[in-house]
Amino acid sequence: MPEPNFLETPQGRRLAYHKSDGTGPEIVFCHGLRSDMEGTKVLFLEDWARARGLGFLRFDCSGHGQSSGRFEEGCIGDWAEDAAAALTSLTTGRVVLVGSSMGGWLSLLLARDMPDRLAGLVTIAAAPDFTEDGFWTGFSEAQRAEVLEHGSTSLPSDYGEPLVVTRKLIEDGRQRLVLRSPLALSFPVRFLQGTADADVDMTVALRLLAHVTGEDIRLTLAKGADHRFSELAELELIAASVSEVIERTAA
Repeated sequence: MPEPNFLETPQGRRLAYHKSDGTGPEIVFCHGLRSDMEGTKVLFLEDWARARGLGFLRFDCSGHGQSSGRFEEGCIGDWAEDAAAALTSLTTGRVVLVGSSMGGWLSLLLARDMPDRLAGLVTIAAAPDFTEDGFWTGFSEAQRAEVLEHGSTSLPSDYGEPLVVTRKLIEDGRQRLVLRSPLALSFPVRFLQGTADADVDMTVALRLLAHVTGEDIRLTLAKGADHRFSELAELELIAASVSEVIERTAA
């Protein structure tokens, strides 16, 4: 496996990345919480893009994968800055963003703050505002007290070690919410969501679809798909959605 390149961000964080040159619009993948750029979805999509001569960028947010920092010290704002730095420093022209889970939230932040850089958007089990609507809303009074008094609480996880949720993550997340104010998406958008997703409920996708405005926005529900969205048929749906967005951009 080739070694990654590294990008030093304006905030002094060191991000690992892999970039494949090709025609545009370049595809940029934003991974999920405690995931990285070596996941099944991103590698499948990278191979798909290379086979078609499309440019592709994948990177690890700080505190994830091979990038600098500790996960517990990060927050949505930091990771959004990382994504913006990767987009600004490593790509030119308009890109198609593909955001998985938390990466969907990051992609929506980029779409809001840098709309001129986007040619299109595809999200997979997007989890906008999850720190507030998922974690904080779902916490017991004891968990909330633990966060406020001790700075963090730990949650069991199906993906390895317990998930540490910090006060910083909660409080910073409140400054990055995207479902509380208008969000216009003026480019082709495809939201993908599994009906059997135990981490991001299907109602989140429906709420997101109802909230955003734009002329070319669609939600596709994959019956029986879970949060990983990594079965072959689901991977092919991701690729088909990216292809459709690129075609719509060129039309």
